[in-house]
Amino acid sequence: MCTSTLETPNTNGNAFAERMLNAVNEASLMLMTSIGHRTGLFDRLAEMSPATSEQIATRCELNERYVREWLGAMVTGRIVEYNPATKKYHLPAEHAACLTREAGTDNIASVAQWIAVLGAVEDEVTAAFEHGRGVPYSSYKRFHEVMASESALTVVAALDDHILPLIPGIQAQLEQGINVADLGCGSGLALMHLAERFPKSQFTGLDFSIEAISNARGIAEKRGLRNVQFHVQDAAKWKLKHELDLIFTFDAIHDQARPDLVLENIRQALRPGGVYLMQDIAASSHVDKNIDRPLGPTLYTISCMHCMSVSLASGGMGLGAAWGKEKALEMLAEAGFENVRVEQLEHDILNYYYVCQV
Repeated sequence: MCTSTLETPNTNGNAFAERMLNAVNEASLMLMTSIGHRTGLFDRLAEMSPATSEQIATRCELNERYVREWLGAMVTGRIVEYNPATKKYHLPAEHAACLTREAGTDNIASVAQWIAVLGAVEDEVTAAFEHGRGVPYSSYKRFHEVMASESALTVVAALDDHILPLIPGIQAQLEQGINVADLGCGSGLALMHLAERFPKSQFTGLDFSIEAISNARGIAEKRGLRNVQFHVQDAAKWKLKHELDLIFTFDAIHDQARPDLVLENIRQALRPGGVYLMQDIAASSHVDKNIDRPLGPTLYTISCMHCMSVSLASGGMGLGAAWGKEKALEMLAEAGFENVRVEQLEHDILNYYYVCQV
C-alpha cells in the first residue's frame, strides 16, 4: 500500500503518495468547512472567547456530540485551536477573516459548499463517463441556493465599485433609464440590486430553471420591486431585435447547451450602441496554459461534474468551464461582436470580463 512508503520519503513516488494523502485530508476538511458555514458554527465561534464543546453547542443550538466531532476535524486540520488543559476551543481572528459571513467576498467557507453539492452527483457523473449524456440540472440539490450565495459574494458585492465601471458612462445611462437583461440570472440577486439602485431603468431576468425564476419572483415581490421581471426562458430560443441597451451574463454562457445561439441572440437583442458584458471563467482553451492557473484542478472538477455535464444532458456542446479566452473570443466574433475588450478585476482571480460594444 502507498501509505507504507511514507516511512522513507526519499523518492518522487513517496513524495507523490504523501501529496495525495494530504489532498484527502484537505478534501475532508472542505466538507467539514461547508458544514461549519451552513450551521453557523464559524460565525458563532468568531464571536466567542475560548469555550468548551458544550458551551459552543449551546450557543449554536446544536447537538454537542456532533459539534465535538466537527471540532475534532477543525483542530486536527489546524483551523481551530484547542487547549487540552481547559478543554476549550478557539477560532483565531485571522482564520475567522476568511471563514465567516462577516468576511464577505473573502468567505471561503461559503465556497466549500460546492464540494458537497458536486459530491452528491458522483454516481450519476460516473455513469455519464460510459453513456456520455451528462447529468441534468434537476440532479443537483441545493444548486440554486449555493449559486445565489456565491452570486451575492462575487457579483452583487462587486457591481457598484468594480463591474459597472468597466462600461464607461453606463451608470449615467442607468440613472436616466434604459432596458437591461440578465441571461441565466438564477435567483436574480444581481438584477434586483440594480433595479433598486436605478428605479428609472427596466430589468428583465431570464433563466430556464423554474425553481430559480420562482425564487427570483418571490424575492422581488418581498422587496416591492416594480421595474424588474423574471421569465422562464431558454436563451437559445429567445428572440428580440434591437430592444435592449445592456445585457449581462454572469458565469452562464459556458453552461449553455447552445452557447453559439445564445450569443447570436444577445447580439440581435442589443440596440446600436448597446453593450454586452460577459463574466466567465479566466482560463485558456489549452490545458497546458492552465497548469499554473489559480484553482486549476478545482476548475476542471467543477466543469466535469457540473458545467460540461449539464450542457451535454441537454444535447449541447459541452464547452465546459475551461472553454477559455481563445474560444470565447472566437465565438463572440462569430456572433457578430467586433468590438470586444477583455478585463480582469484585481479582486477576482477566477473570471474575465468581456465588454462587447455594438
